Amino acid sequence: MVSAFAAIGELFKPKTFSGLFGAAPSVAIASLGLAFHKHGADYVRTQAKAMLLGSVAMLLYCTLCVAIAKRKQVPIWLGAGLSWIAWFAAAFALFALVRSGGVA
Repeated sequence: MVSAFAAIGELFKPKTFSGLFGAAPSVAIASLGLAFHKHGADYVRTQAKAMLLGSVAMLLYCTLCVAIAKRKQVPIWLGAGLSWIAWFAAAFALFALVRSGGVA
């Protein structure tokens, strides 16, 4: 799986994407496979949902980092910090939504 994702990553520019495709997806799939073997389908469903919602929060963080980094008047450290706070808020809000039963 790692090799397949690394090969997919080689198709994109910049080459740093190769590391992303080679690490995160393959580790997630391997983790879910091990969890399924040890805990069963219900546990894996919960973990997969958490991974998906976490990726939504991470996408928000990345989008904000890029948008703030384009602004010359905002220091990078401040933009990254504000984006990190937004990531935490989004992750917490999604977690609360799932716990309340709002996301099936």
